[in-house]
Amino acid sequence: MSLGFWKEASPRNKRIISIIIVFVFSILITTAGVLTPVEEHEAIETRNELNDMINWLKEKNLLLHFIFGNNFMITLIMFIPIIGPLFGGYVFYNTGVLIAALATAQNAPPTLVFLLLFLTPVAWLEFFAYSTAIAESIWLVRRILQRRGKHELVNASMFISICAVLLAVAAVIETAMV
Repeated sequence: MSLGFWKEASPRNKRIISIIIVFVFSILITTAGVLTPVEEHEAIETRNELNDMINWLKEKNLLLHFIFGNNFMITLIMFIPIIGPLFGGYVFYNTGVLIAALATAQNAPPTLVFLLLFLTPVAWLEFFAYSTAIAESIWLVRRILQRRGKHELVNASMFISICAVLLAVAAVIETAMV
């Protein structure tokens, strides 16, 4: 396989390609979680715990803050070189298992529920933010090995800001949907 397209691609296009590749892998890992069988009693227990937490957060008017804070913290960890992609894989898989549990508790097909999530902008925004963070984590490793790590920190800061905005928008939409 020739990597000529990579050598000829602009730095911006290389970033976009990297994010797309990570996005595809994140969907595949989440799908593996979605396909993981979940016992019905576990699924119902998980759904009930999630509903209790959501109701408590709504009562305290903290749902928006919690959704944004949780997702942003996860994203920040994904930016960490080496650890970030590993952590991201863990998060994607567990997200898939959670989707499977919630679908199972509602007697719905987990894969259909997962696909339907992408009819909302929330799934796209969150997966794009996570993919951006992991791609940048990989770029940081690459640049550190090339002894250009300081310059890459500028890019990382820019991507952290972009992810924060994406996740804030997603949190507002998700809060309105809940």
